[in-house]
Amino acid sequence: MPMDVAEAVLSRRSVRAFQDKPVPLDVLRRVMDTARWSPSGCNFQPWEASILTGEPLKALQSKMLTTPPQDPREYNWDDPEVIPECLARLHGVGKAMYGAMGIGRDDVDARNKFMASNFESFGAPAVLFCYFDRRMGPPQWSDVGMWLQTIMLLLRGEGLDSCPQEALSLHAKLIKDFLGVSDETHIFFCGIAIGYRAEDPVNAFEREREPIDNNVKFLGF
Repeated sequence: MPMDVAEAVLSRRSVRAFQDKPVPLDVLRRVMDTARWSPSGCNFQPWEASILTGEPLKALQSKMLTTPPQDPREYNWDDPEVIPECLARLHGVGKAMYGAMGIGRDDVDARNKFMASNFESFGAPAVLFCYFDRRMGPPQWSDVGMWLQTIMLLLRGEGLDSCPQEALSLHAKLIKDFLGVSDETHIFFCGIAIGYRAEDPVNAFEREREPIDNNVKFLGF
């Protein structure tokens, strides 16, 4: 029986180890067809994507693993780290994640190997590569974010897991060239690793959430 929306939200998490099990094309088509109804300002629907699996995915990942990251970056997604509270939270998540895997703070090789696994999407059998017209501004970027969140929840409802991957933007030009997308006209946004969750310590470490009253005010009730 399919999950309801609340169950999909509560059981979704960013998975960093996947089973070696193919994702059915009919499931992906159903998810993407439903996600077309995500909200977008003025109904622009600015999102575009390619979903790769099998040999095309392996070929692209091989290129990323053997090519230095581009400089300058496509965009900077590190800005929140300048806020002390955000930097402290980042360190806390890193400590919990590496601790779950038994990787010590001084184990540089193991940490680098895990970071490199970003470019192999943690063994996910399918990856969605998202890009859109460079003329789109921040409002449309938020539209794309809502579309991707809808996709991740729909995937969860189908019993699949996912992981958003901003780090793939370090190879934005390479990815666009591989997909036949113009770097002049399009910006690469992120990847979404898609597959079935593996029973692995990296997927089991605790992700705490802020109490609702810390972030939300209810007025006039």
